[in-house]
Formats: sequence, structure tokens, C-alpha cells
Amino acid sequence: MSRTAIIAGTGPLPGLLAAALTRSGEDFVLAEMEGFAAAVPGHDPLRFRLERLVPFLDHLAGLGVGRVVFAGAIRRPRIEAELFDPRTATLVPQILAALRSGDDGALGAAIAIFEEAGFEVLGADALAPDLVPGPGVLAGRPSAADEADVARAAAIVAALGGLDIGQGAVVAQGLCLAVETLPGTDAMLGFVAGQGGALRPDPGGGRGVLYKAPKPGQDRRADLPMLGTASLRAAHAAGLAGIAWEAGGVILADRAAMVAEAAALGLFLWSRAP
Repeated sequence: MSRTAIIAGTGPLPGLLAAALTRSGEDFVLAEMEGFAAAVPGHDPLRFRLERLVPFLDHLAGLGVGRVVFAGAIRRPRIEAELFDPRTATLVPQILAALRSGDDGALGAAIAIFEEAGFEVLGADALAPDLVPGPGVLAGRPSAADEADVARAAAIVAALGGLDIGQGAVVAQGLCLAVETLPGTDAMLGFVAGQGGALRPDPGGGRGVLYKAPKPGQDRRADLPMLGTASLRAAHAAGLAGIAWEAGGVILADRAAMVAEAAALGLFLWSRAP
């Protein structure tokens, strides 16, 4: 079997995938773009620059890599034109068009470049399916009001995702309190927490929910939304009743820890069938 390369960004996902591959006994390579340290304990990553992408792809192939998974967040890098090698320079129009597009366009272009080089691009769920829960309530129990708020939030996230804006929303009593944009989920929840209960018209009504889902039409081999215990604590600080997400479309960083934390905080966790 060919080796797998984890193209690592920031966040916990590279480490989770490295641990899953280690447990399965599968040989793998960890690689990261310069300036975006993944910090996976026990692994010394290969480092590459976008301006020398083709030699890097050749190096991966020489190491016996046949499969690639993108894991973690990567900001758009600063390009230094004088560093392009002749073969990578032929990709400049494709690279620049990707950097000018939204997240979906940039990720789609990256996947296309790796596939054109002969690599099979996998999603994180293909390597560690336990990270992506199927349908079901994992903790607590959403009320009828919560279920209505989740349905409203799901519609909002679908509309936002169609514009390549974000993957999350907070809804309470049918009202959208906040949507996820570039600063991310924690910033969105921090905004809601900062408003106290001022955004909820009925103090005795539904407390509100966080809902996360991939963008419509998104290539799910990259940039799946992720939730962890920090998300739970932020949702609790924002006064919400729980967190829901699209089943099969969101990564849980540590399911057992999240279930325990949700029980301790009195929040529900709902992996909702789309």
C-alpha cells in the first residue's frame, strides 16, 4: 500500500489523524507549509513553500506517497515571486486565481493540483471515520423550541454557505443572533456572550443553539467544520441550550470528552440528519 501524506495546517486535526494512522499501523508522512506549524508531538514534518510546489510533489512521490489528506486551517500565504522554480511557475495562473477566490475555490484548486500530480486526495473521515458522527443525540435532549431553532439555523447556514461566507450560525427563538464569518466560531460565540440576554426577546423562551454544517456543494475532502470542548464552553458562556450539526459533515475533536463536558454543562449535542 502507498504511504499517506498529511498536509497539515493549524489546529488539532493533523494530530488526530496522525494518531489514527499510528494506531492502524499505517506508514505516513507529515508535511506543512512554511509558516503554518502544525506542532504534532513526536513528528518532524517536511516543510514546503507554495512557490516550490512541484519539487515538493516530486519529493512526496519519491517517498512512496500515493494518498494525501488536507488537515487543519491554512491562511493564504504571502507569495514571493522570485522563489518560483520553472515548473511551479507554470502553475502561477492557477495558484493566483485560487488565492483570489473564496475558501472553496482555493481548496478546490489545491485538490486539483494534487490530483493532477497523480495523488489520491482523501477526506479526514476516510482515515478516521470515528471523528465524524452519524445521526443521533449524543448528550442531553433538545426541546421542541431547540429543534425549531436548529431548523432555522440550518437554513441560514445553507444560505451563507452558498455565498462561501461561513459554516455556522446562532439562533434563539427563531431569531438569528450571529453568523460565522472569517474570525470563526469562537468570535461568533464571544459576540453572543457579550450581549447577555439582550438579543432574546422572551427571557423565558428558548435559550438558543449553535448549528454547524459544511457549505452546500463544498468538497468534503477539505475544510469540514470542527467542534471540540472549547466550542462547548463558549456555547455555555453564550447562554445557549446546546450545539447541533449536520450528521456526517462535522468533525468532533474528542467525542468522549465532548459528551462528558456537555453533561457537566447541561448542554445537548445533536448530530442532525440533513
